[in-house]
Amino acid sequence: MKAESNANENRLKYIRNAHTKENEERTDTMEDYLEVIYELIQQKGYATAADISEFLNVSSPSVTHMLQRLDESKYLSYEKYRGFNLTDAGVAIAENIHHKHSILAEFLKIIGVDENIANIDAEGIEHHLHPETLIKLQEFIKIIKTSQEFKIKKKHD
Repeated sequence: MKAESNANENRLKYIRNAHTKENEERTDTMEDYLEVIYELIQQKGYATAADISEFLNVSSPSVTHMLQRLDESKYLSYEKYRGFNLTDAGVAIAENIHHKHSILAEFLKIIGVDENIANIDAEGIEHHLHPETLIKLQEFIKIIKTSQEFKIKKKHD
């Protein structure tokens, strides 16, 4: 009974720590915006507020407000009615999120999750992945991909 109580207390501490990251100035929403802007720029060479609104399913005023926040946080340079560009810091965050998403989606597909579901799940998890966990997932994926069993299975798929 006491062991169960301690486990519950530890679980509560983990929950609290996950929600009280020190010096956390970025939010998941900010990261989503940076990721969408980055992906649009990669695909089209530019991103518009209308594109962001469409892809994130948010209103135009919400996009404008977030672009201003990202500008204040130095993740992008924004001039009302003139456009915006990601700063080096914004690009670094977007590339990091993109990288996390790719690794998570690849891992989920390896364990048999459908590609669409893997991408949906990766989108939710990518913001909360500890760097050490990411490294271990990369190592695991590398081991699996280099194993003979994985190579044979992929040939038959």
